[in-house]
Amino acid sequence: MTDTIDNVDTLEQHFDPPLAAAVAIMRDSLDKYQRQFIERSPFACIATADASGQPTISPKGDAPGFIKVIDENTLVIPDRIGNNKLESFHNLLENPKIGIIFMIPGLRETLRISGEASITTSEEQLKYAKVGKTTAKTGLLIKVTKVYFHCGKAMIRSKLWDEKSKAQPGEMPTFGEIIKAEASLNDSTEQLDEMMEGVYKDHLY
Repeated sequence: MTDTIDNVDTLEQHFDPPLAAAVAIMRDSLDKYQRQFIERSPFACIATADASGQPTISPKGDAPGFIKVIDENTLVIPDRIGNNKLESFHNLLENPKIGIIFMIPGLRETLRISGEASITTSEEQLKYAKVGKTTAKTGLLIKVTKVYFHCGKAMIRSKLWDEKSKAQPGEMPTFGEIIKAEASLNDSTEQLDEMMEGVYKDHLY
């Protein structure tokens, strides 16, 4: 007797069959509804894993349309200023598989994509992502292999878009307080909070 599921037969027997509609909407290329969702989405998370399977997830956000649909099987995601740890890029050099989930504030449903990614520095592919005088020097070129809409149960249960679900001031430590503790820095919490506000204000692009 075990409480662990460790084979496909046991897994399949543990659950009811998938909904027919959920299976039917899975595609290997983008249709007009999926393209519309991507073009309207200001936020997505990308999942990658290195050669050993160690995963990471990275949030990506910008004005709607920042992830560009090139054609029914191709997307471009510009790289914005970050922490330069380059975890996702390192992973993709070892293992090009990628997963993406798109969200639109206020909508319960999400869009899920699987595919393969390469790192591009093409000025032509990335010129659309220029903000002011700042260009995106690097991005991801995604080959879509699987795409489907996901129902809104998680959003409904979490009340993610509910105004009452927002964290209130003081409910969590400030980011400066967290950085000071985790990085063992000598700077004051106030200095670190001020530094982060400066980064958010002046270094988004």
